[in-house]
Amino acid sequence: MYVRKNQRDLTRTERRRYVAAVLELKRTGVYDRFVRTHIEYYTADGDTGLRVAHMGPSFLPWHRRFLLDFERALRKVDPSVSVPYWDWTRDNSPSSSIWGEDFMGGNGRRGDLQVMTGPFAYRNGNWDINVGVTDVEFLTRDFGRPHQPVSLPTARDLARAEADPVYDAAPWNSVATEGFRNKLEGWGQGTGVERWRNHNRVHRWVSGLMLGGGSVNDPVFWLHHSFVDLVWSRWQRRNPSARYLPAESSSRNASGSRAVGREQRMPPWNVTPASLWDHSGIYRYQS
Repeated sequence: MYVRKNQRDLTRTERRRYVAAVLELKRTGVYDRFVRTHIEYYTADGDTGLRVAHMGPSFLPWHRRFLLDFERALRKVDPSVSVPYWDWTRDNSPSSSIWGEDFMGGNGRRGDLQVMTGPFAYRNGNWDINVGVTDVEFLTRDFGRPHQPVSLPTARDLARAEADPVYDAAPWNSVATEGFRNKLEGWGQGTGVERWRNHNRVHRWVSGLMLGGGSVNDPVFWLHHSFVDLVWSRWQRRNPSARYLPAESSSRNASGSRAVGREQRMPPWNVTPASLWDHSGIYRYQS
């Protein structure tokens, strides 16, 4: 078993080794395979077929497996490395250590939103955007989206999601008003920025390439999802009798899309949500 640490607690050496492993995956083309996978499975409510990665109950187990695959690839490069987590309820400022020049780099510049600092800056020659949903060639960010301001979620926002003792609820998609999963994933009611909660709001706050299916192109994606996984893990400990829902694949809605059942296989792997419910034999979180 290995440990995932809060990024703020990483030593200078741990930060350096993590960055070096990520850059090696990029150099060898492995990293871009993860980008392609996320784009392929970025399926919305209105699409036909099975929804596995987003807008459905399997959002959490699908990303848990996705994160594990990435972590395994990193650990082949450097066995000392694990994916740290970014607690965005605490490190909620552009000056937080996560955005340091030795780690994730900072905000994008005015105009083209290009990130100019840190190891993933395009000008350093190690982080070309080769796979995406736009033709942007460099990492972009736009913290807080000044033209349409959005703030990072607070501890209170997160607590509202964690307070729901039921994993998910019908209609098992982005309009479900009950259930922990959708409250954490962050599809809310209303208009404007109020539609985005928790996980979704973080993507909106970072902005740039963190928006949409190509969000893996920003390496902060992994630290964000490591924290989302931690929150799920914490919820599981508080609700030991809870189970993944629905037990069976949901019936097709008007658009023809359906959610994954507890024992149903999730592509692109031959694994079920039930098999990913418990991670205690693989890793633990250091708080």
